[in-house]
Amino acid sequence: MIAGPSEILVIADGGSDAAQVAADLLSQAEHDKMATAVLVTDSPALARSVQEELTRQLPQLPREEIAQASLRQNGKIILVHTIEEAVEISNAIAPEHLELCVDNPFDYLSQVRHAGSVFLGRYCPEAVGDYFAGPNHTLPTGGTARFMSPLGVDDFVKRTQFTYYTAAALRADTAKIAAFARQEGLEAHARSPELRFFS
Repeated sequence: MIAGPSEILVIADGGSDAAQVAADLLSQAEHDKMATAVLVTDSPALARSVQEELTRQLPQLPREEIAQASLRQNGKIILVHTIEEAVEISNAIAPEHLELCVDNPFDYLSQVRHAGSVFLGRYCPEAVGDYFAGPNHTLPTGGTARFMSPLGVDDFVKRTQFTYYTAAALRADTAKIAAFARQEGLEAHARSPELRFFS
C-alpha cells in the first residue's frame, strides 16, 4: 500500500457543527502541504459555514502555513443531493480516513466499500484513531483503499499455498495447460505435463 500523504474525507449532513467539521479537516491538512482534506455534504449552508470556519481557525494553528497550502492545493468542498451520493463519491476517492458525521452513521456503513478507516458519528473525530482508539493506523492512501486494507497482523504472517492434482485431473487439463504455455512461447512448460501422458 501507499501510506501517505494523509487524507481525510468528511461526509456531513446539515445537522453537523461547522466548527467541528472544519477542525477535523484541518487535523489532516496540518500534516503536510500534500495532505488532502475533502468535505462532501448535502447542505449548502454547512458548506458555507465550514468555509468560514476554516478561515477563522487557520490563523490559530502553529502549522497554519502548512495547513493553508494543503487546503489550497488539495482541499475541496463537494455539494451533493443526498448522503447516499456522498458515499458514492467517497467510494470513488477511496480516502485514507472517512468520517460519517451524519444522523445514524451505521445506516451508511454497509455502503462504504473503499476507505482505509471509517469514523462513525459526530463524536468520533479522526484524531481518536491517530492517538487513542484500537484499530491500526497505518492506512492505505492515494486511492489504494480500493484494493488494500489497513496494516494488520495478517501482514506479518507468512503463508504458503499448495496445489494437488490427481493423474485423471492432470490428464483432463494437460491440453489446456500446454496451449497457454505455447501461447507464451514456453515450450518446456507445455511439455512438462504432456510428457507424463504422451512421451
